[in-house]
Formats: sequence, structure tokens, C-alpha cells
Amino acid sequence: MNVVERLTPYSGLKVLISGGAAGIGEVIAAAYLETGARVHVCDVSEQAVAAFRERYPAALATQADVSNPADVKRVFDLQREWANGLDVLLNNAGIAGPTAGIESISEAQWEQTIDINLNAQYRFAHHAIPLLADSEHAHIIHISSVAGRLGYAWRTPYAATKWAIVGLMKSLAAELGDRDIRVNALLPGIIEGPRQDRVIHDRAKQLGISEAEMLQQTLKKISLHRMTPPEDVAAMALFLCSPAARNVTGQAISIDGNVEYL
Repeated sequence: MNVVERLTPYSGLKVLISGGAAGIGEVIAAAYLETGARVHVCDVSEQAVAAFRERYPAALATQADVSNPADVKRVFDLQREWANGLDVLLNNAGIAGPTAGIESISEAQWEQTIDINLNAQYRFAHHAIPLLADSEHAHIIHISSVAGRLGYAWRTPYAATKWAIVGLMKSLAAELGDRDIRVNALLPGIIEGPRQDRVIHDRAKQLGISEAEMLQQTLKKISLHRMTPPEDVAAMALFLCSPAARNVTGQAISIDGNVEYL
């Protein structure tokens, strides 16, 4: 196998993506589907799941709340029934959480962010590992964030979970290495698209400046002075599922143009 061949993802992978019916999760799902993978996504939004089914009829899409342990178990019951196994878990589901000073964040807001962003990643790994143990290409990819390596004022619950995800990944990589299960984390930065456009619009309005000035301030934080397309995150996920990455585990990989501060 030459170097170029080693960069091609393994064929026929069985992939499960939480929070996969929209956003980065959907882009990653579409990329895996292009490689011929069998892709199962779950998402809390019934509307997003229905739309995903129309766009990608070859995939399985399940409505599920990742904060509900019974829903997570049902997702894995369906995975066994539909695919009879699992090669790749893409632990992606998450929420933004509140934007406020710590003294203004309620107990309920804190706990909701922790439960969806962190506890759900435990739930999916807990159910996935028995299936991954039977795979020749077993891999868990956790989606963290650039906020998992930087402080993030006014977004402490979100940042705390994203740092914790990196710790979870590092620990699982050490724990599961003897079983040849690789574990890595992707840390997306400021991702271009409608969501970021809304952030810039709202923040500019809040500060009383133009959207162009707000965009300039945003890009100033990034060494390469550009946002990251979600397809770049998907491409890294595919690379990690190729022979070239068979010895890559325990790594927190930033795809962000080097965001210097938040």
C-alpha cells in the first residue's frame, strides 16, 4: 500500500454520529457516506431528522435526546439491528449553553450544559465500546472545541465541558489501547456558515458597530485570519479513519487556523 492509498479511509465503515442531522455533524455524515460507509445519525430535533432522511436516504436517522439514557440505549439497539456492529463513534452532540457571568448562570443551566455536552459523551462511549471491541478499525472521535484549549469568558459551562471532553479522550485512549481502540478529539474553531453569521450580526448589534467591523475583530483572533469551513473538520475525521492514522490516538487536534484567544 503506497502513501496515497494509505490516505484513503477504510471502506464499508459502520459509523454512528450523535447530533448528526445538522451542522458539523451533518457535514461529517455526508463525507462518510461519500466513502461508502454505513452511517447512522441521531439528533434531538425531529425536524432535522426528517430533513436528513430526505437528503440521505441511504443512512439511518433516529430522533433521540442524548440527555436521556433510555434514548441513548435505544440508539444502540437500533445500531445493532441495522448494522450488526460499529467501527466509528463520532461523539458530536452538544449545545452552546448560557452566555453570562458565572454569578448569573443558574444551577439548571449549568447542569443542562454538563449533561448534554459531557455526560452524553460518556453514555455513547459506554454503549459503544462493547461493539467497537469486535471491530478491526475501532475508533472514537470526540468533538470538543477550540474552547477546549482556551479560556472563554462568559461561556464557562461550555468551555468547562470542552476541556473535560479532552480529558475524557486522553483517559479512554490510554484505557482502550490494549484493545486496539483508538480515541481522538477534534477541536473545531470559528466555523464559517449561517450560525457564525448570526453570531457576528447579533454581536455587532450588541456593540453598536457594523457587521464588517465585527467580522474584522473576529478574524483578528485567528493566526490565518480566516474561518474554518465545516468540510475541513469532516476531512480530518475521514483522515483519522484511514490506514495513515492507524497509530494516531490520544490526540486533541485543532482545526481552527490557530485561534489565539476567545
